[in-house]
Amino acid sequence: MDAAFTEEQDGIRRTLRGLLRERCGPDEVRAAVRTAPGHDHALWRLLARQLGLPGLALPPEAGGVGCGPTELALACEEAGRALLPSPLMATAVLAAPLVDRLGTGPQRAELLPRIADGGLTAALAVPGAELGRVLGLTGGDRGGGWAGGGRAGGVQARERRRGGGAAGDWRLYGQVDQVLDGHSAGLLLVAARTGGYTGGRTLLFLVRAGAPGLARTRLTALDETRPQGRIELRDVPAEPLGSPADGVGAGGAGAGDCAAVSEALARLGTTAAAALAAEAVGAADAALGRTVEYVRTREQFGRPIGSFQAVKHRLAEVYVKVEEARSAAYYAAWAAGRAAGSGRGPDTGAAVASGLALATALEAQLAATGAAVQLHGGIGFTWEHDAHLYFKRAASDELLFGPVHRLRAHAAELEGLFAQPDGSGAAIDGHLVRKAVTV
Repeated sequence: MDAAFTEEQDGIRRTLRGLLRERCGPDEVRAAVRTAPGHDHALWRLLARQLGLPGLALPPEAGGVGCGPTELALACEEAGRALLPSPLMATAVLAAPLVDRLGTGPQRAELLPRIADGGLTAALAVPGAELGRVLGLTGGDRGGGWAGGGRAGGVQARERRRGGGAAGDWRLYGQVDQVLDGHSAGLLLVAARTGGYTGGRTLLFLVRAGAPGLARTRLTALDETRPQGRIELRDVPAEPLGSPADGVGAGGAGAGDCAAVSEALARLGTTAAAALAAEAVGAADAALGRTVEYVRTREQFGRPIGSFQAVKHRLAEVYVKVEEARSAAYYAAWAAGRAAGSGRGPDTGAAVASGLALATALEAQLAATGAAVQLHGGIGFTWEHDAHLYFKRAASDELLFGPVHRLRAHAAELEGLFAQPDGSGAAIDGHLVRKAVTV
């Protein structure tokens, strides 16, 4: 691994940081989150036009820039530093790679250029608030049982056959909560169970904004800068992502095969975890920087509070955590890029690196934002100060993508750290344990 960034990668970071410093200050963030979509649409189109941000990791033939996970992680780090309210995570990190990998030729030709130029936003809707599990970050069910369906709730897909048994229209029924940007996205990728809960399979379906029977509501989220929505589906027309008839998508994966969908989600989990880790590092670094600046100027007992040993030690510990998380996030992005370039199936080493990087970054983010609130004293608890925005982002991220101990436990399970030579190791609720041996 070459730890040095290329001139192009440094340029992406520098340009995006400068633009967000001008257009995404604290006042602009507060104004954006109070709009109906929860982000500044004009800024999003500007980021798409000047930097190609929505299509940063999409191939050039699809209208994208053709970069990889490392460049996407650097962009997410700068977005996290500014707490940028945008569809970046939902569209560019979660939804677009699935369309690129599983979509048919016509689907890719129609959707990816519109996503890349910022004209179309997308969101991934998975039932049961199980995003971390679906992406294989905290353990998961390769059979797709997490999608629910039938008596288990979730989303059920039914096909209405045309005459002669030909493939017909698909309809979706159910509800999905806590969908990132689900209330405003122009395209929804909905995971649904077909054929009943026990004998069915889980597929991904495309649902267009404005489809009959589709109801969407913006939820009151802990973190206003990462808006979430509830999706209600009542006999909603949907199009399978890929072609269930032949089971083959343009990316070479069987779009109609439940195992292939699970594999695509696992691949996505590796790159998404690296991007999420980098975003958390950006937010943690910004919170730490603001706190250091404050303790240098705030005086108590005739001297800056940053000169007190207890404050120095606290911030030094946070600094070490942030730098540790940064290194882990960069390595995870590099490993994800190497795995994607190999053309093979999901890479265990990259998955382990991404899971551990996300766990380390979430932990550093919580430490940095918690210290920011406390060391700012009374002002840090006020609604007018920005410290609470960073703290809420940290708490929300762990609820959505963690918790930290499950991320680490699943990474250890993938690596086989606690496996017994005779295979007697057991995993219970994400925690690895060993069977007791009676002597």
